[in-house]
Amino acid sequence: MSELAPAYGAYLRRDRRRSAHTVRAYEATANRLIAFLAQHWGGAVDRAALARVSASDLRAYLAHRRSGGLGGDLSNASAARELSAVRGFLEWANGEGAAPRLSGPRVKKGVPRPISPDEAWALAEEVAEGARHEWVGARDWAVLLLLYGAGLRIGEAIALTGAVIPLGETIVVIGKRDKTRIVPLLPPVREAIEAYLAQCPWPLAPDAPLFRGVRGGALSPGIVRAGVRAARGRLGLSERTTPHALRHSFATHLLGRGADLRALQELLGHASLSSTQVYTAVDAAHLLDVYRAAHPRS
Repeated sequence: MSELAPAYGAYLRRDRRRSAHTVRAYEATANRLIAFLAQHWGGAVDRAALARVSASDLRAYLAHRRSGGLGGDLSNASAARELSAVRGFLEWANGEGAAPRLSGPRVKKGVPRPISPDEAWALAEEVAEGARHEWVGARDWAVLLLLYGAGLRIGEAIALTGAVIPLGETIVVIGKRDKTRIVPLLPPVREAIEAYLAQCPWPLAPDAPLFRGVRGGALSPGIVRAGVRAARGRLGLSERTTPHALRHSFATHLLGRGADLRALQELLGHASLSSTQVYTAVDAAHLLDVYRAAHPRS
């Protein structure tokens, strides 16, 4: 038990280039499964034992997890993710096809909730104006414009370094699984970053974080989320108004203006087109709202 899960985590980190967050989550799932099976079977669990895991064993494991066992009370979505992680672990241990076939719980796919351009701009302004220091406000303004104006994930924006300087018409972003992509940098976004750099009290080196915390370290995503949370309360915006909602809004507004779905996939850094196609549902929902509000027979 002390060896299999860390070895699986090392494989995910080294060979699959998964993020640190994903590695921690999948390693924790592997540990939970091994602990459950040891109790369920009444014996030690090694690779050979994992090869005989059956569908009924996995059903028992998920039932135990969903009932609150092993530190959880899982929703359908969480149970589906847990099952996916378990399958990956079993196939790593004993090869492709080693995981028994088992249908996961049905998960209702949610549609991203974008905010309007005016709300996105007002939110960024409110966060910036609420900062304690002028340079921090400039920093927050630049970060949020990167999310809305360039479609970056919050982690991607925070991970930028001084290597992006001097700024041009595009910026190289490192996304999930260390996949790089080139994103256009609109003039207002570029100007916001340059204004922040002009005020930032910390020296900038090519390998140093671009966005700094008040003590000079790398900016924490939690600080950005807290600023957005406070600002949306003051503006009376929905709880769904998060930093990630700005990325949703970037995608939805581009699609609404006629952007090609494949081009949007590249801009967002989605590995699969199916991840991007969810925004067509968002746009269709918006069109339906407009129709219902404007059509005399609606």
